[in-house]
Amino acid sequence: MKICNIDINCLSKQDLFQENKGAKIVVTVNAEAIVRSQSDGRLKKIISENISTIDGQIPLWLCRIVSSSVKIEKLSGSDIIYDYCSWAETNNYRVFLLGGNDKSNEGALIQLRMKYPRLVIGGYSPEYSPYPFKNEINGSMLSSIKIFSPEILFVGFGMGKQEFWADDNLSSLAKIGVKYIIGCGGTFDFVSGRVKRAPLLVQRYGLEGVWRFLVEPKLFRLRRLLMSCRIFYYFFKYDFFESKFKRLFFL
Repeated sequence: MKICNIDINCLSKQDLFQENKGAKIVVTVNAEAIVRSQSDGRLKKIISENISTIDGQIPLWLCRIVSSSVKIEKLSGSDIIYDYCSWAETNNYRVFLLGGNDKSNEGALIQLRMKYPRLVIGGYSPEYSPYPFKNEINGSMLSSIKIFSPEILFVGFGMGKQEFWADDNLSSLAKIGVKYIIGCGGTFDFVSGRVKRAPLLVQRYGLEGVWRFLVEPKLFRLRRLLMSCRIFYYFFKYDFFESKFKRLFFL
């Protein structure tokens, strides 16, 4: 289906585990991703050519307005990490966490090992660097992944950066044996327990971004929050007149 002229092809949890030839990127498409994709053709292409899910209550609401007859699930990085880890434990797949700071990465590993005792899981937190990474930084990441040889790779670099890195290194990761590369943003912060996730009521009303800003009041989070609000402009531009609300306003 399309939302704001962006293709979404993973509508339920069972679609997460579709068989692929080679490696596939999993993009959790939140409001920020939808807005950025309007002016970033490469990000839009990555979303359309890989496994793309809806992340966030507001994008989910808008999707349901556009296609009320289609069952759509919210599949955010903070949720599907548990689905993939459970699946990996059952199927003897290895999982690797790349990114986040040292404490979040290590904390997430500890929590996931406790939750899934038979899961083989490792991780690596590279030094912070703008993208594209220097050759030595990228080389150290690929070397760590190759040594561990995971089938499932979570990348927590933040929206855009993690997708571009995955796309640029897709062939190398496929040769290592990686099947799924999941961009998960700040998921390791939540899994480790270092940052408290928004209460369910806050999530239900689509205010997770506001909650994260209140918990960590940083300027870049405010900018992202304000930018994400532009999703409503693109919804009215591309989808409103094709939605069920057309009949209510234009009989």
